[in-house]
Amino acid sequence: MTNDTASVAVRAAEDSLPAARLDWIPLALVPLIALVSLPLVGSMPTWVTLTIAGLAMGMMIFMMASGLTLVFGLMDVLNFAHGIFIAVGAYGAATVLARMGAQMQAQSLASDLSAMVPAVLAAIALAMVLGWFFERVLIRPVYGDHLKQILITMGGLIVFEQAIHVVWGADIIPLPRPGTITGSFIIGEAAIERYRVLAVIVGLLVFAAMWLVLNRTRIGLLVRAGVESPEMVESLGYRIKRLFVGVFVAGSGLAGLGGAMWAMYQEQVNAQMGAQMLVVIFIVVIIGGLGSVGGCFIGAMLVGLLANYTGYLLPKLALGSNILLMVLILLWRPRGLYPIGKA
Repeated sequence: MTNDTASVAVRAAEDSLPAARLDWIPLALVPLIALVSLPLVGSMPTWVTLTIAGLAMGMMIFMMASGLTLVFGLMDVLNFAHGIFIAVGAYGAATVLARMGAQMQAQSLASDLSAMVPAVLAAIALAMVLGWFFERVLIRPVYGDHLKQILITMGGLIVFEQAIHVVWGADIIPLPRPGTITGSFIIGEAAIERYRVLAVIVGLLVFAAMWLVLNRTRIGLLVRAGVESPEMVESLGYRIKRLFVGVFVAGSGLAGLGGAMWAMYQEQVNAQMGAQMLVVIFIVVIIGGLGSVGGCFIGAMLVGLLANYTGYLLPKLALGSNILLMVLILLWRPRGLYPIGKA
């Protein structure tokens, strides 16, 4: 296909997509939950601390979940092994940081960045390589069969968790944070952790980058068109299978990034950390609408905020708060906050 023909095809694909109209109601849920919780918490400094912590948790959950919702939306794949990419990313970051102790102890932002940036890049790269292998070997033979996808990805999760034990050992690995992002700073009377502010910034940058790619580039157009109608993309001469592989690898890399951020948040790494987050990730994906990156972002914010507020006000209900939120959202909108075009 020539460049001119490809451009015409892409414009035809764009014209065939339904016009997007922003629904403000789900967006309003995030500030609504925050405002409703303020009189319940009773203390403004405590509320500020809980809100920043909830947003930070939500951003990290979004990084881990965004790849999964994109993979499901485009490829219709139920990947229950998504947690392994989170764990592998965390171990990759921990391996690099363990070899850069001098930079992390220098109490200099430049030195800390010289350690953190390679660690994050290693986490993303390692998760992407594993994602490529996973798609080629395990996922490709079971496209279109959800039952087999569930069985084979659950099996893959177990196998690769044991492989982590072989490579890195079964013990929990401590992961101290770099000095400049350790501790808190005070705004008024509210104590805010530096790392949580960093997590919010990184999460916003990731969301902005994904939005720009999906809405302002040809690749993003093809991804969105593939979500709506993969047959149409095939008929225009594009190889949808290559697009599948690219999306799966990119989604794995995002999970690796989220795993690295989550590991530094917990300050430890273990092989089960990805599997432990899998339930929360699926809740976020379902709340947002299967395949919707924007819905995943809003869902992650809601889950992070509610978990922190509930954990402070009603600790015994903290574990069930996310499930209750999912039930309420689905009773209101059975297909999630921002369902994609597929029925």
